[in-house]
Amino acid sequence: MSAPLERIQIAIEHLREEIINHKVYAEIKNLDDLKIFMEYHIYAVWDFMSLLKSLQIGLTCTTLPWFPVGTGNTRALINEIVAGEESDVDANGVKKSHFELYLDAMQQCGADLNGISSFIEELKASGDFLRAYRKAGTPQSAQNFVNHTFSIINSGKAHLQAAAFTFGREDLIPNMFHTIVNDLNQKFPDQISIFKYYLDRHIEIDGDHHSHLSLEMTSELCGDNEAFWLAAEKATIDSLKQRIELWNGAYQAIKFQKF
Repeated sequence: MSAPLERIQIAIEHLREEIINHKVYAEIKNLDDLKIFMEYHIYAVWDFMSLLKSLQIGLTCTTLPWFPVGTGNTRALINEIVAGEESDVDANGVKKSHFELYLDAMQQCGADLNGISSFIEELKASGDFLRAYRKAGTPQSAQNFVNHTFSIINSGKAHLQAAAFTFGREDLIPNMFHTIVNDLNQKFPDQISIFKYYLDRHIEIDGDHHSHLSLEMTSELCGDNEAFWLAAEKATIDSLKQRIELWNGAYQAIKFQKF
């Protein structure tokens, strides 16, 4: 791994540890707790796809007539990641995106889909995030999270988008959470099996192969430009802080419903 990549990893290690050891995981003790967590997490799953597609738009030609954009290497990297995220397979071999797979998991366990469905419906119709948040009743921490992601998307700077994608999203689900989900799946296999499959695919695809591809992509986009690397580090730090706040919001919601 290159020195600039290692520098970012060192700079964010304390934030990664805070996320991996976040108190929200220990608070998930039953299906009702998991449902609330998923109703927050789904916004991060959705805007992850938007961040991914912003990279594809910037690094490849998505308009007509076609012209070569960037380098063949970055095109190959992002297209491979998009194919895996946007058209993976579910447990039955049906092609679908990870977002759609997550929706299936929410539906199976009985989580409330009205929020994210209303958000998507209004955003499609009006393109207005504030109206979509209001219609959906999107939690404030989820609003802040999505707004931050789209500030990076709207910057139009591929090196910032790649950094947030690479360091701000991958490998952030701890083993403890997998254990909790596995235990719940033992008790409620007809309600948790799709979510368990989603997490297993996350480890297999996102946390291994895609993480290596995204590291290579970030390194190529930043190149020898020190200013790019510094900006990428800041974007990564800000993204991880937003993740912590999203988890804080989920934690408070789980605690509140127990009273």
